[in-house]
Amino acid sequence: MATVGMSDIKKNVRLIVGEVPYKVVEFQHVKPGKGAAFVRMKMKSFLNGKVVEKTVHAGDKFEVPVIEYKTMQYLYDDGEMYQFMDNETYDQLGLTYEQCDDASKWFKDGINVDIVFYKGKAISVQAPEVMEFVITETPPNFKGDTSSGSKKPATLESGAVVQVPYHVLEGDTVKVNTVDGEYLEKVK
Repeated sequence: MATVGMSDIKKNVRLIVGEVPYKVVEFQHVKPGKGAAFVRMKMKSFLNGKVVEKTVHAGDKFEVPVIEYKTMQYLYDDGEMYQFMDNETYDQLGLTYEQCDDASKWFKDGINVDIVFYKGKAISVQAPEVMEFVITETPPNFKGDTSSGSKKPATLESGAVVQVPYHVLEGDTVKVNTVDGEYLEKVK
């Protein structure tokens, strides 16, 4: 199995720490004036989405997890789990609310998502990076609100809330980056 050392640590590198697969989301190489260099990193767990910090020193080695992705269609929330369907075999798969934690606020009927598999078992889900949503609720526009840096909250059809510019109104369709939860642009 492949291994990752201190010098290989970069954003999006996958590694196993204590039987749990992680993805590096942030890292910083530190060279103190005295002592050996090290890497301080933040890692996101594939199992529950929690972010943890870890310091890596020279000589530390980590195994690389074999992560597989399968595109499946979101069907519905049955009250206990989110249900997905394999687009090729039409098999249905249920994932718990905890497994879908971050991605669930972007779910809308019929979207295709990537189900993450580790050791043959579905462990989490990733929504598409950029999605379009209709705004269902946002405060009205006020005359004079034209400053470029101002934003207001807007509730999307999926229930997620993002900050949008004042010119965006209820009923408008907007593109959203689901990774950062940020408004990208208004769809014409």
